[in-house]
Amino acid sequence: MDILVAPYNPHGWGPTDSPVAPLLPRSDGSTPGGSAASHIPFAPFSRSDKLGRMADWTRNTNFTNAPRSGAGRDAVFDFALDDSTALAAASENDSSFRLVDGKPPPRPKFGPRWRFQQRPLLPQRRDEEVEARKREAEKERARRDRHYNLSRSFVGGGQGPNRRDAPTLKSSVDIQPDWTMLDQISFSTFSKLSFSVPDPPEDLLFCGALKFYDKSFDRVNPKNDRRLERFKSRNFFEVTTTDDPVIRRFANKGKAVVFATDAILSALMCAPRSVYSWDIVVQRVGNKLFFDKRDGSQLDLLSVNETSSEVLPEAKEDINSAHSLAVEATDINRNFSQQVLLRDGNKVTLCEPNPFASEGEEIASVAYRYRRWKLDQDTYLIARCEVHGVADVRGQQGFLTLNALTEFDSKYSGVDWRQKLETQRGAVLATELKNNANKLAKWTAQALLAGADLMKLGYVSRVHPRDHFNHVILSVIGHKPKDFAAQINLNTSNMWGIVKSIVDLCMKLNEGKYVLVKDPMKPQVRIYEVPVDAFDNDYMEEPLPEEEQVRPPIEDEVVDTVAKNQAEGEAIDAEVGVGEDDANKDASDSIS
Repeated sequence: MDILVAPYNPHGWGPTDSPVAPLLPRSDGSTPGGSAASHIPFAPFSRSDKLGRMADWTRNTNFTNAPRSGAGRDAVFDFALDDSTALAAASENDSSFRLVDGKPPPRPKFGPRWRFQQRPLLPQRRDEEVEARKREAEKERARRDRHYNLSRSFVGGGQGPNRRDAPTLKSSVDIQPDWTMLDQISFSTFSKLSFSVPDPPEDLLFCGALKFYDKSFDRVNPKNDRRLERFKSRNFFEVTTTDDPVIRRFANKGKAVVFATDAILSALMCAPRSVYSWDIVVQRVGNKLFFDKRDGSQLDLLSVNETSSEVLPEAKEDINSAHSLAVEATDINRNFSQQVLLRDGNKVTLCEPNPFASEGEEIASVAYRYRRWKLDQDTYLIARCEVHGVADVRGQQGFLTLNALTEFDSKYSGVDWRQKLETQRGAVLATELKNNANKLAKWTAQALLAGADLMKLGYVSRVHPRDHFNHVILSVIGHKPKDFAAQINLNTSNMWGIVKSIVDLCMKLNEGKYVLVKDPMKPQVRIYEVPVDAFDNDYMEEPLPEEEQVRPPIEDEVVDTVAKNQAEGEAIDAEVGVGEDDANKDASDSIS
């Protein structure tokens, strides 16, 4: 069907002489009459397209600006413009579209679940996740800082943490101007030493009496704890080497060349693990060598958190200061070693009675085992070793040592014993090995020197973190000394290598008095030559008495009971102190 146009005759009425041409071309592209309407734009449409207006006769022809890009598909019907402008606008609109992907979107595999996960989070849920991410970031940052501090903490082959904010540690003894420093040995040198004792030790003498271990304490747990008792009436002796009458007897008979105690030897053997300062007095008399400790020495106290990265309060009167904790731990260790023994009166009496006890006084259950080691062809060492009880080991009576670990505040260690001892015992022990590496190593070395078959470790905690008078026993765990030494990486060959090197060094010195001092800030030991009367006066401050230490507020009736016990303890301690002074004076008179 051809759509005709009405002819226009400007000269009159009727058709013109020119033929009539159709408005639109045919389907084959030809135009009847040979002419086409090239000025009329053509826009193809699909059936689904929604058409707008066919023509816009209202447009202002004087507006010559280009059409807006947002005119859309209706711009091709704007006959006020010419055909080139309209086609350019249409092509510009078409060029703004890009075909990204013609594939249909993938269908979800799990339908409802996938749609549930894609749902936007509620504001509250989104805030909770943000807070959780912040907490995780803080934990990660703290973990990195902790690892960084630990990586910088151990320097010099075992030296304890170099705590950035830790107070300046003091020397255990005042270095006098007239002392002459002869040598200094780094702990890195100690760590490389090795020496194997050729022969097993020889038992020379047993002194004292021992009680049997109470097996009921093996069943103690945090839910079934035991209150720690105080044994103020029992005397504990911390006698140095030259004040021991048995060692003097052996020295006069020429049984050995070197003499010491297990406490002094263990301090030397575990020196690379120590952080706090300590000192040992060395006396060269003729061809003999005596290793002594001063009265009130640091070796008489048990350190607490010595190798920990946590900083303890500096104030000496604070109940959580290093000195106050050492006094508290020493008292706990003594009371624990007596409470876990049977009180039925049965004892194992050894060859000789306690060499330090007076007749009729109540003494602690302890036995002294004098043993001799052969260091080389001409050098023998005799040491006094302690055992605290007897127990059945594989159907036979065996010696055991008793020691107690102290928990004063779980905030410092990060592990609460009452919650972790039953379920994560290994984690508790690992934390103690990190915080008290030197103390545990010395206990193990003393058990090995004494030839103990078993070492019992007690876990004693404060009833309240601010109450340093009352304690409870949470657990008692036994270990074989050799197995425990391997567990804590304590090498016996290295232990004896350190002792052998110190002995060889001191045997080259002239007769006189010397002192080995662990540097308070560096992992090294210095040797000083001192006058013969250097330690007539105490260089170490005496521990604060109990009544002067800081104590938490408690009930009135408890205050009265504690005050009464303190008064009784002071009276007994005064009597014992007078007796010990007299005994030491008599012994010194006899040796002179």
